[in-house]
Amino acid sequence: MQFIDLAEIEVEGGKGGDGIVAFRREKYVPAGGPAGGNGGYGGSVILVAVENLQTLLDFRYDRHFKADDGKRGGPNNRTGATGSDRLIQVPCGTFVYDADTNELLGDLVTSGQTLIVAAGGKGGLGNKHFLSNQNRAPEYALPGLPGELRRLRLELKLLAEVGIIGLPNAGKSTLIAALSSARPKIADYPFTTLIPNLGVVRKPTGDGTVFADIPGLIEGAHAGVGLGHDFLRHIERTRLLLHLIDLTADDPISDYQTIQQELIAYGRGLGERPQIIGFNKVDAVTPEKIEQARSHLTQLTASPIFPISAVTRTGLDSLLQTIWDTLDRVNSL
Repeated sequence: MQFIDLAEIEVEGGKGGDGIVAFRREKYVPAGGPAGGNGGYGGSVILVAVENLQTLLDFRYDRHFKADDGKRGGPNNRTGATGSDRLIQVPCGTFVYDADTNELLGDLVTSGQTLIVAAGGKGGLGNKHFLSNQNRAPEYALPGLPGELRRLRLELKLLAEVGIIGLPNAGKSTLIAALSSARPKIADYPFTTLIPNLGVVRKPTGDGTVFADIPGLIEGAHAGVGLGHDFLRHIERTRLLLHLIDLTADDPISDYQTIQQELIAYGRGLGERPQIIGFNKVDAVTPEKIEQARSHLTQLTASPIFPISAVTRTGLDSLLQTIWDTLDRVNSL
């Protein structure tokens, strides 16, 4: 699947229908007067959040959306029909910005949530509205107004409670595969994961929590280096970060500091987000190296540290229990 999380589109509300000039033509009514109806309103462009979409890929090929125009008024004071609205489906978690002003227009989070992004134009007035003592037979009407025209920037931010972060090859994809039914691409070279992977992890109570495997961040990610710049935004919605550290790396503590610096540099509160540290790949290192890394890291952070192995599932039960307890505490605040 190709993951597209940014898109620009143009939306246009329908033009309002024109008002018309008409007069009553009835037998025995010699002075029927004006009877031109108003034009109908143009349709609006409306975004609708749906659960069955995960990307903004559709907007790469279809970028212009227009609602139907309103119909012109009719004789005998009949108002024209309103134009049909144009409904556009977007994934849950889509931010909507005005591309020209950068104004945030809305945040579509829940399924079924809607946002009017381009209102239809008002219908023109028929000549019946211009009847006066000075003009008993007006012969003019107004055209309908154009619909609103806007360029929008859509940004998709994943809706996950737990974000799994770490340097490339820290074992994030392996862990999400071990915890859930997600089956991401896994290999032993950097940048295996090119798209965020979502997995639902079941709690003991039976309900599920969404975990997101965020593609590998590297030094300078906040400034556009590597793959991380495009995906840091997905961490913004998470309530808890699970920071995986590869204990087989040359300097695991330096790896931890690299990611922390990127979170702080990116801003938006990511540096203060609650974290749990996972010392991954403990099956491939000595107990002495585990204790040495723990001793150094406890001097840098008060976050709980769990030695785990995503491959052998060592320590995963204790890790998950702490995740559930932390989420309950965070959600109750």
